[in-house]
Amino acid sequence: MAIPKVCGIETEYGVHASGPDANPVSASSILINAYAAEVDRRTRWDFEDESPERDARGYAREGALPPMVETHLANTVLTNGARYYVDHAHPEYSTPECYDPLELVCHDKAGEEILRRSMVAAAALPNSPEVVVYKNNSDGKGNSYGCHENYLMDRTAPFASVVTGIIPHFVTRLIYTGAGKVGAETTAFGAETVHYQISQRAEFFEEMVGLETTLKRPIVNTRDEPHADPKRFRRLHVIVGDANLAEVATFLKVGTTALVLAMIEDEMTPAKELALSDPVRAMHQVSADLTLSRPLRAADGSTITALEIQWEIFAAARRYAKEKGLDVIGGEQVGEMVLDRWEAVLTGLESDPGSLADQIDWLAKRSLVEGYRDRHGCSWDDHRLAALDLQYHDLRPARSLFSRLPMERLVDDAAIAAAVTEPPRRTRAWFRGRCLAEWPDAVVTANWDSLVFDVGGDPLRRVPMMDPLKGTADHTASLFESCDSPSELLERLSS
Repeated sequence: MAIPKVCGIETEYGVHASGPDANPVSASSILINAYAAEVDRRTRWDFEDESPERDARGYAREGALPPMVETHLANTVLTNGARYYVDHAHPEYSTPECYDPLELVCHDKAGEEILRRSMVAAAALPNSPEVVVYKNNSDGKGNSYGCHENYLMDRTAPFASVVTGIIPHFVTRLIYTGAGKVGAETTAFGAETVHYQISQRAEFFEEMVGLETTLKRPIVNTRDEPHADPKRFRRLHVIVGDANLAEVATFLKVGTTALVLAMIEDEMTPAKELALSDPVRAMHQVSADLTLSRPLRAADGSTITALEIQWEIFAAARRYAKEKGLDVIGGEQVGEMVLDRWEAVLTGLESDPGSLADQIDWLAKRSLVEGYRDRHGCSWDDHRLAALDLQYHDLRPARSLFSRLPMERLVDDAAIAAAVTEPPRRTRAWFRGRCLAEWPDAVVTANWDSLVFDVGGDPLRRVPMMDPLKGTADHTASLFESCDSPSELLERLSS
């Protein structure tokens, strides 16, 4: 039986720093340290249980390289339950665990606000270089960085079934989750000329299944690091997504994927066989097809378009909702919102894609680019178009092109402002965030599934949080109200 799809997003932001000695690692560290100092956050990340080399298949392909764990770089935990740190050469914001897709949209937007505040805090430092942050996925020079999703899954669901069931969705959801990009940066398209494509990330994928995240990127990542009880839970680590600014796109990216994963757990698959003969090539083809009509070769030799695959998956999701309900993705209200939006967007893409320019990133950006080309008579290789592309993702309010567009909103500014400091109430992020807010000096280190306390003369005390659905406000709010010290809290927890 499907379990609730607790979810989160990890975004590696693009960063640029001015000055002869500036580099992205130091710039990222400046951002994070400046923000941590401003909000008085000193709790370090606990690397005790980090194990990115574990493979869900029970083995690793020869030569496979798991991601490195960089314990020496800036790394802090915030009162909203999020992690904020330097990952390779990027500032990365990992949202707290969220209960439903709409809540995750809010916390993803809170991450953008934290990066904006970080730029302001860094600019106030003496002799600091100007640091600019972009929410995008490539530098235009052949280097890509990720926006990763995470979904809680039942450990008993066979991983092979997850792979088979999710690949058609990952390949084709690009049509509403893509962030858009001028040009191409790899040889993925062969001799085909691509002036504008739907996805920022698609062309960087080379494998169908694998452990890597930075080289030979796979459509399905096999990292088996649940950050929870490994006997009960799996965390599907999804690396195929673009970094979205449009709230509707983020909502659909997470909501549709959570629902498809629930369908896989409950063995309710689409009526039609949707396996593709070459999913990697199909992903590249979908990204390059602005008409949304290109036939993809199916495993059985037939052809089918990305839109047709999405309609098949949507029809199965409607059947699932009718038979099983939608509690697994946050309840009927949010679940029906996912289905209604999904249907409306597929209908719009089929009949009038331009009508969705206020909801979907790749269409919003294409409208800007084509308008600029019409006004200035630019060829596609004009450097001004690449600059326009980048400026769409600029998080500085005065420079951001996205912020000037009349994009549809799903969450308001007040909710986003609250999410900057307040954790979600229906996951263990609540307990983590409240402990950091109430007793920051007593929490020595933190990670997703535990907190370590120092309460004086006693040895350090680790509090495990192995169930993402425990430690919620309903479970622990009264505990915080009745405890005057971390010692009392630990005593009550152990009694």
